[in-house]
Amino acid sequence: MTSQWQLRALFALRLSQMYGREVPAYTTLVDVSREVNGDVLRAQGADAERLGSISRVTAERHGAIRVGTPQELQQVARIFAALGMYPVGFYDLREAAASAVPVISTAFRPVDSDELARNPFRVFTSMLTPADPRFFDADLRSRLETFLAGRELFPPELLTLADRAATEQELPEEEAERFLRLAVQAFELSPESVDKAWYETLERISAVAADIGGVRSTHINHLTPRVLNIDDLYRRMTERGIEMIDTIQGPPAWKGPDVLLRQTSFRALAEPRAMRTPDGKAVSGALRVRFGEVEARGIALTRKGRALYDDLLGRIDHQACQNPAEDRDHIARAVWERHMPACEQELAAKGLAHFTYRLSPDRPHDGSRPPTSLSELLKENWVYAEPIVYEDFLPRSAAGIFQSNLSGEGSRDNDKEGATYDAAWLSDAIGRDVLDPFALYEQQQNHSIGQIAHQLDLDGPLG
Repeated sequence: MTSQWQLRALFALRLSQMYGREVPAYTTLVDVSREVNGDVLRAQGADAERLGSISRVTAERHGAIRVGTPQELQQVARIFAALGMYPVGFYDLREAAASAVPVISTAFRPVDSDELARNPFRVFTSMLTPADPRFFDADLRSRLETFLAGRELFPPELLTLADRAATEQELPEEEAERFLRLAVQAFELSPESVDKAWYETLERISAVAADIGGVRSTHINHLTPRVLNIDDLYRRMTERGIEMIDTIQGPPAWKGPDVLLRQTSFRALAEPRAMRTPDGKAVSGALRVRFGEVEARGIALTRKGRALYDDLLGRIDHQACQNPAEDRDHIARAVWERHMPACEQELAAKGLAHFTYRLSPDRPHDGSRPPTSLSELLKENWVYAEPIVYEDFLPRSAAGIFQSNLSGEGSRDNDKEGATYDAAWLSDAIGRDVLDPFALYEQQQNHSIGQIAHQLDLDGPLG
């Protein structure tokens, strides 16, 4: 029998192999990531594994896909449920992007810490929003919804096997192999010709809309290895002649603790595609829709910490606007150094980041009673804190990656009111609860604190 986590690990591996064949620059990205990680491990030793073992970091991937309708999203959810992956977080890229990116998103991933340790594969999944009149007028919306309703992204056999794996939490070896083959095939780039006029109609609105609704299939848009030094990777990729996007999205590079997520990518490549003209002729064309992203993950921030992060981004934007000649990275680093705690202990003391707390092997063993507050337990070396890795995404950073790989700004009528989407709407559309990432981190942290109180035989919860 093949368990869910094994299915997840095998799917991630085969997807990576497939994408490497289709997009050779991605293989280069993986190779350079391994080089950088090896160098960081040799230079830093155990400190390099502060946010995950090197085996986990090296194996880690996240993917990104795009679908057009709630029904397609429901089907995607069934496939990922087979792999022990659940929808976590709601991201509105329409509001996070300056250019036209008419999608809302969630991420499917494991949620249990043991499952994350086995294999943390996650897929950022975006859905088109045809009902938003800022992007689509009534006529185009009708044509788009008709087109989307007439396609089938996932064969019934795949969905049946997925449901069985989700229910039984495993599959027999033969069925597992069939499931994996069908699942990977569903995300390959289709050789089917593209209706040139229809694609270009959507492309005038948004290249993202064209990529989703202009073809009769879906595909992996990017896969993302994890790297321990993203600035070094950016430099090495550039030296190899790979064209990277202009910036690294997310927090700046600095000497303090890494928080949340930093991302960058190589630019979307022009890939040959067969096109159909209105008169029925087949012509050669090229589309830029797939790229190679890379990420560096940091510590998960609390709600309070995330509010600070968002505030600092606003300060950086304001100062960059006021001083256009000054380097934005320099501005960002200066703002970070003034306002972001410079060590993990301060992040924990101020309630800005999430940690797992464990008994210290060097705690007092002289019969003295431990203190009853977490801060004192840390200070007196009764317990130590391990940072919880941020497993999720940043809408502004995701939108920045999307924008950096678009061929144009598209069009958007900001005089019209946008359609309303939120996590509750998405939960209803999928038929599954979209989980709150903050609540997941809080549960993990609180569970460890409860264990500490029990192990030390303390009365009541820790203060």
